[in-house]
Amino acid sequence: MKRTLSLLLGLSLFAATSVVAQEAKKDAPKKVAAPAVKLPAQQADVAAPKFDGKTGEINVGFAKSHEAFVAIAQKGEAQVVFLGDSITAGWNGQKALFDKEYAQYKAANFGIGGDQVQHVLWRVENGEFEGIKPKAVVLMIGTNNVGSAAHTPEMIANGIKNIIAAIHKRSPDTKVLLLAIFPRGEKEDPKLNPARAKNQAVNAIIAKLDNGKTIQYFDIGQKFLQPDGTLTVEIMKDRLHLTAAGYQIEADAIREKLASLVK
Repeated sequence: MKRTLSLLLGLSLFAATSVVAQEAKKDAPKKVAAPAVKLPAQQADVAAPKFDGKTGEINVGFAKSHEAFVAIAQKGEAQVVFLGDSITAGWNGQKALFDKEYAQYKAANFGIGGDQVQHVLWRVENGEFEGIKPKAVVLMIGTNNVGSAAHTPEMIANGIKNIIAAIHKRSPDTKVLLLAIFPRGEKEDPKLNPARAKNQAVNAIIAKLDNGKTIQYFDIGQKFLQPDGTLTVEIMKDRLHLTAAGYQIEADAIREKLASLVK
């Protein structure tokens, strides 16, 4: 009997404690998420670092990658530099192919995921071409700018022009293999796939930067597409980033052109 009473008393106390805890939880002030930092608008043709929207500081990953690239540049060894965003950075996941194709050039990969034109321009102006005078730079940038209505094709193209000028200011004899921005999205449709259409508008402008000498424009976009213009997941896993098969297509496409620039 005593044992039963003790058990009932214990259960009652537990229930009472639970009710009190629940009431306290209801009355406790709710945590309010810290508001996102309002960052200043960036122009595609004016150098700017990549900022963290939560802290307002320079993005940590961006800063670390940039510092690593500056250190590589200061060694002065690379004869070829790949410069761009995540599509360029993706070569890091294709090490065997990259080494097979570009180890002979002591190639360096200066690609950072999420970079826009203004970020690459800032990187060039802030140390990534100090101490290094590569024979060639493979440049492909701009697809991350298409989502901003303020970044017109003309502004994006002008930013790319500024990147090349910044490279040549530091290394006048470097030849730039300027790749057209790769196609993206499943199909070529200005209404359903405005990003591809905007990239094509940028390409039409930057094609005119080709001077046959220190700047050579090269559009390999069609090599990624089916005859009807469709982009498959076998070539670009999300119809933006290259698969292993996609990188093989790029390597095959630029091999001779790059070799001629490095001579």
